[in-house]
Amino acid sequence: MHGERECWELLPGLGVGPLRFGMSQADVAEALQASGPLQRVDGPYAQEDFSDGVKVFYEEGKMACVALDAVTGPQVLLAGFALAGRDPEEAYSYLLDHAAEHGNCLAYTPDESLALTDLGLLLRVQQIGDVLLSRPIFVMEDWLESEYYCACGHLPLEGTPVAVLRLT
Repeated sequence: MHGERECWELLPGLGVGPLRFGMSQADVAEALQASGPLQRVDGPYAQEDFSDGVKVFYEEGKMACVALDAVTGPQVLLAGFALAGRDPEEAYSYLLDHAAEHGNCLAYTPDESLALTDLGLLLRVQQIGDVLLSRPIFVMEDWLESEYYCACGHLPLEGTPVAVLRLT
């Protein structure tokens, strides 16, 4: 399942792999050992696309979100379960079971993505050819729980506010 992918560690509330929330663009490039991004996108938040399937989003110049490509991005495990490149139904089922077992706070987004907000994890679907695969996105917790970000269309929650549930 992991193949030749680099494997990154999820650090709830802090970041993922070598990336930490609040890093500057220069710090992100240094952490990724890149001379810079392959592409930059401006807008309500800045986006930088790096090689190896890593996209980083910034709020006010500070890293706030990391999105990993389902196929080319690094792999991240949650309790031994690979999050990227999975059948979405299998991945969502695993997250629901994990949330029930650990009391994680769940959020469903308007595009039917599933988030474990207390872990800063959003699992989206990415289409690769004719196949849908899971794509993990890691965000600051307040992005996942804030109606402001949902209503303003910031990644990772484009569209309307989410419904937040806590499983015990």
